[in-house]
Amino acid sequence: MLSVVKGAGSSFYGAMRTLPKAQRDAMFAIYAFCREIDDVADDPMPPEERAAALAEWRRDIDRLYEGHPQKPTARALLDPVARYGLRKDDFVALIDGMEMDANEIFEGPSMETLTLYCERVAGAVGMLSVRVFGEPGEAGTRLAWALGQALQLTNILRDLKEDAERGRLYLPDELLNKHGIAAREPAAVLAHPALPRVCDELAVLARQRFAEAIAAMRSCDRRKIRPAVVMMHVYRRVLELLIRRGWQRLDAPAKLSKAAKIWIALRYGLF
Repeated sequence: MLSVVKGAGSSFYGAMRTLPKAQRDAMFAIYAFCREIDDVADDPMPPEERAAALAEWRRDIDRLYEGHPQKPTARALLDPVARYGLRKDDFVALIDGMEMDANEIFEGPSMETLTLYCERVAGAVGMLSVRVFGEPGEAGTRLAWALGQALQLTNILRDLKEDAERGRLYLPDELLNKHGIAAREPAAVLAHPALPRVCDELAVLARQRFAEAIAAMRSCDRRKIRPAVVMMHVYRRVLELLIRRGWQRLDAPAKLSKAAKIWIALRYGLF
């Protein structure tokens, strides 16, 4: 599983290095599962093949909870499921989110649909994570939901151009209408002069979700949730870089340097 995590080139790996081995291995297995189903959703294979691949993952999650999964990644989840009480519903929610990506036309979804999508593709990961971290209670649930929303909204703002090239536009219908953007074709929306106002409003919402995550963290054992704290600070910095860069040069990168990520990992992951 470690090779999958490293190969993804994600700040996830650095954040999880602070965990004891059993928890770290559990998180790597969860992440490998997420990568596999995400790869299915993004694969240019015919829609019926994507649907069949995700349906097979549903069956293997059923088999996982029966004790005999077939896929190597699902087998790696056997111990984490038993050790940390990981819920089947959260794995299913992740597959539901990937099916939304694979089957739905994301061209200005409603805010309700966008929130549900974020819950499934990011909040469900958070729900699995807080159980591994040892914070499965009400505060952990609030943290998982708010941080999942914040991280995914930041991803959406960061990946506007890349998503548009795939025919996807996650900016919500209500904000597009509010700022007079009638088009829903991704390239046309990104070229519209009102795009910055839409993105600024979505960035405000992302900041609000980060604030809610910080509030939830105050009710958690800080030592247990260090990886979540690291991830939050990395993504908050990315969001602020995006806001400073603006929304008219979408091909200009807005990412943290390796040194900045190391500093965050040391500052928030070890102390």
